Amino acid sequence: MVRATKLPVLTFLSLAAVTAAQAQQSGPGSPPPPASGAATVGQAEPLDAVTLDTITVTPTKTAESVVDALAGASVVSREDITRFQSSTIADTLIGVPGVVAPQAMNDPAQSINIRGLQDFGRVNVLVDGARQDFQISGHNSNGTFYLDPELVGQIDIVRGPVSTIYGSGAIGGVASFRTRTIDEILKPDETWGMEQKVGVGTNGAGFLNSSSMGVRLGTSADLFGQFVFRNTNNYEDGSGQKVLDTGSELVAGLLKFNIRPADGHQFSLSALQQSYDFSNNGTSGEGTRWRNKAETGTYTLGYTFSRPDVPWLDLSIKGYYTNTRLRQTALVPDETYEALGVEPGDPLSDRIRTYGFDLHNTSRFATGPLDHALTYGADAAWDSVTTVDNAGGYISALTPSGRRRLTGAFIQDEVSYNGWLRVIGALRYDEYSLNGGGYESSGSRLSPKLTVGVTPIKGIEFYGTYAEGYRAPSITETLIAGQHPFPAFTILPNPDLKPEVARSIEGGVNLKYNDVLKPGDTFRAKATAFLTKIDDYIDMEETGDFTLVPFIPGMPVSVCNRAPRLCFPISSYQYVNIAKAKIQGVELEAAYDWRWGFATVAGTLIDGKNDITGGPLNTVPPSRVSSTLGFRFFDEKLTVGTRLTLVDSTKRTVTNPEPGYGLVDLFASYQYNDDIRGDLVIQNLFDRRYTQYLNSEPSPGLTAKFALTVRFASK
Repeated sequence: MVRATKLPVLTFLSLAAVTAAQAQQSGPGSPPPPASGAATVGQAEPLDAVTLDTITVTPTKTAESVVDALAGASVVSREDITRFQSSTIADTLIGVPGVVAPQAMNDPAQSINIRGLQDFGRVNVLVDGARQDFQISGHNSNGTFYLDPELVGQIDIVRGPVSTIYGSGAIGGVASFRTRTIDEILKPDETWGMEQKVGVGTNGAGFLNSSSMGVRLGTSADLFGQFVFRNTNNYEDGSGQKVLDTGSELVAGLLKFNIRPADGHQFSLSALQQSYDFSNNGTSGEGTRWRNKAETGTYTLGYTFSRPDVPWLDLSIKGYYTNTRLRQTALVPDETYEALGVEPGDPLSDRIRTYGFDLHNTSRFATGPLDHALTYGADAAWDSVTTVDNAGGYISALTPSGRRRLTGAFIQDEVSYNGWLRVIGALRYDEYSLNGGGYESSGSRLSPKLTVGVTPIKGIEFYGTYAEGYRAPSITETLIAGQHPFPAFTILPNPDLKPEVARSIEGGVNLKYNDVLKPGDTFRAKATAFLTKIDDYIDMEETGDFTLVPFIPGMPVSVCNRAPRLCFPISSYQYVNIAKAKIQGVELEAAYDWRWGFATVAGTLIDGKNDITGGPLNTVPPSRVSSTLGFRFFDEKLTVGTRLTLVDSTKRTVTNPEPGYGLVDLFASYQYNDDIRGDLVIQNLFDRRYTQYLNSEPSPGLTAKFALTVRFASK
């Protein structure tokens, strides 16, 4: 399987080099390169498949196309989400190199893993610019968020330690989710309209309703609203085995309001609320232990100013509040929880509230032959975790209450010279403080970044980066203190944890050509190699100490000191700093579009280990490659195609490895006119049984989904 995974990546790298060499010969008729990045040869208009042309602000907080970004950057567009009828965030990220989204299949919460790093904020997850810092201890990812793909308009991914501009934590990267806007249902000359989407699916995919409406009040204001209902059911894996407790029900609402009182000025307000109902942790319908209700809210208020005639002022100010609460109610307890004194109806609640702001400005000016985009700003976030446990007291001990403050400031200068040289230098100062349970900790650090990009030939840009990132310990890692139920062990707090420091070296090449093999075609590619070393990496390890615990539940621990025979010893664990961890790999993303068809490929070869012991890092996923081939018919109204995904085995990374696997998906979209569209997707065509790495349950087998979208708008 290793060979099967590497071969498509190496083949496409060779194709990229040959194609670039052929396209170079057509350079004399090309326009001059844009000042913002590598040159584009040819003038064909990009099509929807070439998401590498999509504009993003995530890598540097200044607008540029993905292919021009001097970083491992990718974009998932609204068209990508619709084409594959994504039901989860994990579905949307299948074609993104270096990224997986671990998920407990009986919980709609998601986690993001970038280059083998996840949990406790190692990936900074943003929804409309607001941090999502929810964490709950369990057997799954420690760091999850709730978001339905139907609410998402675009996903921007930046891989690597980019915390020089995104604050403490992002040593793995940034996953920025933008919710939908009025521009996705109305054309520029339309004043109001609505969109209704209905979807159904087999094998647990259930039913989807999405209703959107937008109104433009001239050019001075606009209002957008969306309502989403989705329900999913238990599904069968590829072997026909029913996977229970995997159904859920979602009710969500999104509201956005923008007002532009004068040229260049805009005030923005957004509110997103979601409510999920689901049951889990059971082995049968009668053995379900918990009924869950997850409620989330993300609220933002922002102001921007940007005008071409005022180059020194490109200002963005945003304040936000996020709230995630997971309420769990014990249903029919099993023997383990009964022994702990848990009764049916006993509730517990985990809640995190985050207040934050982000302020930055970009000033554009020239010093002699050098053009500058100087970006500077500050940000802060305050996390407050509150756990209420009336169901045995064990959950609150493992997800402790506490408070954490993250603050910082940065400055970044993007310098370009004569269209062939770009240099990005940045420096960030981070500071944090944390307290709870009688413990506290704090720290601060300066983190630098330097990137150099060179365009020796039109359409090809090479770049190299050295960057450092800083992650403060989380509330849970520092304050966790309690006993895990059977198999019993004690977890100890550690207020002496040091923050993690990541040092990364990255080199890459961006390719951007039009009119390569025929007039009107486009070719885009990004290839990246990276090496990241993390000092003071935080992980849980056994301490070697033992704690006496009473045989009888509810008996005070102090009894053990007087009557040791009434107690038994259990081992102790603690989050500690591993001296060094190392992750390295290669990533490729490429797309070729020839008007009546398109082909894309995204591949990752990755390896990680504890650099002291030589042991594996269990969060490093197996290597994988995903490729898509599509064709357009009937004046591009009908699009049909297939996606192939190959995943390596995990025999080198975990004790109980999963075998490698290959998946085939089919898709078809028909755009009858501007207002009516139908989408069909068949996932796991050959009904393969597989478990995605770090997931707790096998994924669904053969599944079909269909959606009909109808739009009505008026000028």
